[in-house]
Amino acid sequence: MAGHEFSDPADRKRPVADPTAAEPLAAEESRPSCDPAFKHGVVVGFDGSTSSERALAYAIGMAHRSRTGLIIVHVANRLPTTVWAGCEPPVFVDVPDHRTEVLGLELACADHLAEVPWILVERGGDICHELEEVGREYEADAIVVGSTHGLVGRIFGSVAGRLAKRAQRPVVVIP
Repeated sequence: MAGHEFSDPADRKRPVADPTAAEPLAAEESRPSCDPAFKHGVVVGFDGSTSSERALAYAIGMAHRSRTGLIIVHVANRLPTTVWAGCEPPVFVDVPDHRTEVLGLELACADHLAEVPWILVERGGDICHELEEVGREYEADAIVVGSTHGLVGRIFGSVAGRLAKRAQRPVVVIP
């Protein structure tokens, strides 16, 4: 089955209930409802790296065995404005990231994804937060991520480690 891309703007704002309104706003912002084929699916973080490719392969197997959909999440780059302007307090700006489009095309051509229904979701922000948020929205059974190797992971902490500490659902870390 071919995948579909659902883009979610990184600067989305949550509505605030108007106390004078007749009906208070729902706790959730209005979003397109999740396709039932992907409810209780498997969320996988994917950026095209070797570790994320291994995580994707494992997540495909999980989704296939459990007969659920696969939600592939690419978190776009965001940088603090202090990098550019040298001012305080830090505010995050979105950096144009066309990598999601490239990843989507690569995934659409991948034969190994023909085994499961899948979608590609683009988000912007903190990787851990966004993966958990997508997992919550789709009521995912698990989140699969690749392990982080190298200096950056040792200095700032790996995505897998941070996600495992805060997630409300099982996290599978693929070495």
